[in-house]
Amino acid sequence: MRRLLLGDEAIAQGALDAGLSGVYAYPGTPSTEITEYIQLSPLAKERNVHSKWATNEKTAMEQALGMSFMGKRALVCMKHVGMNVCADPFVNSGMTGVNGGLVVLVADDPSMHSSQDEQDSRFYAKFAMVPTLEPSNQQEAYDMMSYAFDYSERVGLPVLMRVTTRMAHSRAVVETIEEPRKENEMNFNAEAKNWVLLPAFARRRNDIVVAQQAELENDALNSKYNYFIDAPDHSLGIIASGIAVNYVNEAFPEGLPYPILKISQYPLPKEAVRRMTASCDKVIIVEEGQPFIEDMVRGVMPGDAQILGKYTGELPRTGELTPDSVAKALGRDNRQAFESEKVVANRPPALCKGCGHRDVYQALNEVLANYKDARVFGDIGCYTLGFLPPYKAIHSCVDMGASIGMAKGAADAGLWPAVAVIGDSTFTHSGMTGLLDAINENSDMTVIISDNLTTAMTGGQDSAGTNKFEAIVRGLGLDNAHLRVVVPTPKNMPEIKQAIEDEINYHGISVIIPRRECMQTLQRHLKQKRMQEKK
Repeated sequence: MRRLLLGDEAIAQGALDAGLSGVYAYPGTPSTEITEYIQLSPLAKERNVHSKWATNEKTAMEQALGMSFMGKRALVCMKHVGMNVCADPFVNSGMTGVNGGLVVLVADDPSMHSSQDEQDSRFYAKFAMVPTLEPSNQQEAYDMMSYAFDYSERVGLPVLMRVTTRMAHSRAVVETIEEPRKENEMNFNAEAKNWVLLPAFARRRNDIVVAQQAELENDALNSKYNYFIDAPDHSLGIIASGIAVNYVNEAFPEGLPYPILKISQYPLPKEAVRRMTASCDKVIIVEEGQPFIEDMVRGVMPGDAQILGKYTGELPRTGELTPDSVAKALGRDNRQAFESEKVVANRPPALCKGCGHRDVYQALNEVLANYKDARVFGDIGCYTLGFLPPYKAIHSCVDMGASIGMAKGAADAGLWPAVAVIGDSTFTHSGMTGLLDAINENSDMTVIISDNLTTAMTGGQDSAGTNKFEAIVRGLGLDNAHLRVVVPTPKNMPEIKQAIEDEINYHGISVIIPRRECMQTLQRHLKQKRMQEKK
């Protein structure tokens, strides 16, 4: 069957066709569409495939491990910074191994289209000593899912599959199978001695996993996804991975004049690298992200080998690769690169008209104008746009949940007033533990949980704490007298400002919850309601 699919959709369909029993994820661009596709899939509904959003990436990884423990196939999806959140269970999953196949799909975001950094998640897999797959096109992304689950079960390890923004969000025709594989039956084959990581057991597993590395490298050497294509001109050899393989081919529409080694399965097949480069005068490494392969190739090749790439300046160290930047690196600079900043007016993002966050920032700015040294610690979400004009309301945004921890640390240092602004989904993702610390010490700070009843920044997915925030905050031990709930609208501005001023002047921990539905989800809900009324 032929389908036109995004890379994310090809991954999702591939997982379903491979006998998936559960997907576990927290929304994060550019990985979100994988879970959304599965949520809407008739096959997933028919099979009751788990597809509810998790509270964060760590809980997603742990739930997927539980499904694997029972012998079923599980997929974990996240963006690259989500790997930092789930690092503890991910790295330890290399020690426990798996029972049912377990694939960890991570979508890196070079050029930081919607992210804080340009992290390269391949380093995590190397650190955890687990195999990695990196598709170069949508068909490979689909095919690799079945391969990854089979391989995970064969070697008894999780498999990390890494894509980047351009692969996740571009479309191509994909040939899919007609008959999806049946789900695994639940089994009790997981052995406690592997899964209980007491030091004595963990040391034994560590020896086993280390000993497996030679097998994993040999598998990569013989993988159908890694291949060498010879060519007549050996003045240059090309090693390329992921979507960069396409850019190399685009640079030579008449056919590659140089030999190429394509890498889509890791550990790096060092023998293939040695064989290829032995006959080439110099080698260029073309890869999306950090110089991951380049680092390893430099370790494999003799000191006098001429290795080109990101370290030597032929390719940029930051941002996405493009067909033009790759062509230039390969000596094919035969056209003018498109410089968008010269022909497209800059249009910075802005909070939506009518957004409740606007009213929160207006009230906050008006109140804090009376406090010379006030600082507002922001967080990850669309409300981060409060840093931009016209509000210029926040002073930091580091990672999910950091607003509360940083405000507490600043208060500990003597800052007053110290204010944290965090969204509803971000609060349940990573903010609750920071608030517990602040409550336990009765820190002199104010936390604003700006609740728009959804995970708005990634498209309006369900938020884990919706309609539970007052109960959560009270359960963490907050004095109910300093828990305030307001509706952020212009007509309520006096009430909101009074609540903020009152709680700032209370020298202890307080929480204000401005609550109003996101304008985007509100419009969708009203549209759905009108459609229902017409039926």
